[in-house]
Amino acid sequence: MNPSLKLIFALIISLEITFTTHLTGNLVIIIGALLILVYHRVGPRKVFKLALITLIPAAALFVTMAFFSPGHNVFFAWVLVSRLYCYVLVGGAVTLTTNKLTLIRSLEQNCHLPSKFAYGFLAALNLVPRIRQAVVTIRVAGQMRRVNLHWWSPTLYFKAILSAIQWSDQLAQAMETQGFVEGAPRTVAQPIDITKRDWLLLIIGLALVQLVLIALP
Repeated sequence: MNPSLKLIFALIISLEITFTTHLTGNLVIIIGALLILVYHRVGPRKVFKLALITLIPAAALFVTMAFFSPGHNVFFAWVLVSRLYCYVLVGGAVTLTTNKLTLIRSLEQNCHLPSKFAYGFLAALNLVPRIRQAVVTIRVAGQMRRVNLHWWSPTLYFKAILSAIQWSDQLAQAMETQGFVEGAPRTVAQPIDITKRDWLLLIIGLALVQLVLIALP
């Protein structure tokens, strides 16, 4: 499916389950997202990390609704937990099965996202590894001066932000040097089209989701 349509499909699902209380429907959507991840051969370790990270807020949400809410509604607590996992796994089914560069190019070409935002997203993605390396370098430099900068230390992130600001300025200058002009018409190196098959998959997917949310309890 076209990356933009895939993202729109995930957003529609998330919006719909926000206003419904169908526990079985949420479970079916979770299973469907897991099947998509398996079909695309996403590593089980990544899926496990998603489930483990979601477990903490899910457990807090369940305990709050089941034991400390006025009605002690256990069913609604399970609905909220399943809804949270729907958000995470449906989002993972998009992000883990779609190339980020392809997604941004699709948003620019198919959804008419302004070029400055598209290149901004690309710059942010490409700067993440450099920021991680900068954090490691800053911590090592601090240890050489007998200063331990822990992960919760504001000084560590302040210095990393300063490095990121410097990189962003260098990136802006490099883009202008390469001839980037905001608002000017541009050609594309890799055209991304929306085919009839993409529309058909979107329509079938939406129809199945409506059937699940309406027919199941």
